[in-house]
Amino acid sequence: MSNVIVDIKNLKREFTIGDEVVKALNDVTFTIKAGEFITIMGNSGSGKTTLLNILGCLEKPTIGEYWLDGVNVSNLTKNQLAGLRNKKLGFVFQSYNLLARTSAIENVELPLLYNNTYSATQRKEKAIKALEAVKLGDRMYHLPSQLSGGQQQRVAIARALINDPVMILADEATGNLDSRTSYEIMMLIQELNSQQGKTIVFVTHEPDIATFSKRTITLKDGKILSDNQNEHVASAKEVLASLPAINQTADVIPKP
Repeated sequence: MSNVIVDIKNLKREFTIGDEVVKALNDVTFTIKAGEFITIMGNSGSGKTTLLNILGCLEKPTIGEYWLDGVNVSNLTKNQLAGLRNKKLGFVFQSYNLLARTSAIENVELPLLYNNTYSATQRKEKAIKALEAVKLGDRMYHLPSQLSGGQQQRVAIARALINDPVMILADEATGNLDSRTSYEIMMLIQELNSQQGKTIVFVTHEPDIATFSKRTITLKDGKILSDNQNEHVASAKEVLASLPAINQTADVIPKP
């Protein structure tokens, strides 16, 4: 795990609102190595959303450097940033961001539509593999409306995996889910990290979710308040097993 995927040096992000300069990020420095599973925490206004946007090549820093997999992101144009995003990163959002009238497999294929190195057959094969990786091989032709919230988030995770990114960025990915489903998603995230070696950055405001990661960076007022390895990483699989059984018929999804 010596390979550094993210190298951020003295990063600042400032916004001008009227006559006031807001320092969303103020002299932030850290690295992320391949295979790490990191949570980023902080209250509203701490800078975690701005940091996620910069990590995701959606914003550029005002000052400082951001290196992603050996590329100096700070110097790229908008088109170059878009290309890097598509090739190097996978995104999972709180609201899933699935196309409502498009099947699961078609939603997963979307990132590859911008990559002309894959044929239609290859796109489909990769999408099937990604859906099978998140245990949705039997739901690939369902529409989002025919899937539960947890299943929709699994489709979003499969979509994030489709390009084999160097890093997956998850923004409050359990925020719209109940506790049991949140633990199911975290079990999947832990499996992707431990079994497939995926590098994962998970933004959350929930301390219990952070316990499933290996490292937690806490932001306050645009600065890193703490950056700690989690000595006792919780197992989402064990937490799920400890929960009381539920009526499985309550979440039956109609077939298309």
